[in-house]
Amino acid sequence: MENTSGVGVLDKATSILGALEAGPANLAGLVAATGLARPTAHRLAVALEYHRLVTRDLQGRFILGPRLTELSAAAGEDRLLAAAGPALTRLHDITGESAQLYRRQGDMRICVAAAERLSGLRDAVPVGTTLSMKAGAAAQILLAWEEAERLHRGLQGARFTATALSGVRRRGWAQSIGEREPGVTSVAAPVRGPSNRVVAAVSVSGPIERLTRHPGARLAQAVVEAANRLTEALHHP
Repeated sequence: MENTSGVGVLDKATSILGALEAGPANLAGLVAATGLARPTAHRLAVALEYHRLVTRDLQGRFILGPRLTELSAAAGEDRLLAAAGPALTRLHDITGESAQLYRRQGDMRICVAAAERLSGLRDAVPVGTTLSMKAGAAAQILLAWEEAERLHRGLQGARFTATALSGVRRRGWAQSIGEREPGVTSVAAPVRGPSNRVVAAVSVSGPIERLTRHPGARLAQAVVEAANRLTEALHHP
């Protein structure tokens, strides 16, 4: 192998990931692409599969695993947060309402950036606040595009339904009226990473008295535009 680091097992594992970058491969294909002995290629591929760096497709071939997508999203987090400040401030200025950015963290969602309304009736969500994935427009966004099994699991006990999430996917944005907290309404839209996976949700929230029971009619366009700006920042650093 070329470009060795001096740590043999790491170099060999990396060669397997490099081979899979070109597409799915069975064990014979990995052996041919890497030059590794068959038992070594198998042992390392299975070890990488254990750590979710490699998985298998429906034909049983090895493919790059979901952990790589998660690591890629984490690597882009600083870029996302750097872009979030100006984008949320602009969204707040346009709507006059509190704006937040949420990321999923297991079965919860966490506010990682915010621009707050400073006076009048408001719905302040301080940075670092952890909220449920069972209610709210941002929760709908972070769940709507998940794979079927995770989506089904997420719907258990949720204040919204599978039909509602189908509508979210069709429109490209979500709204909630009193789901998370009585009297509070919100509108949210997805931020997508380079792999097109939803990595965050931009949300605007405030009291029903001001935003009405149809907040999407007034706020959806601005929220979607803000989310698209953050998506663009992740795709073109």
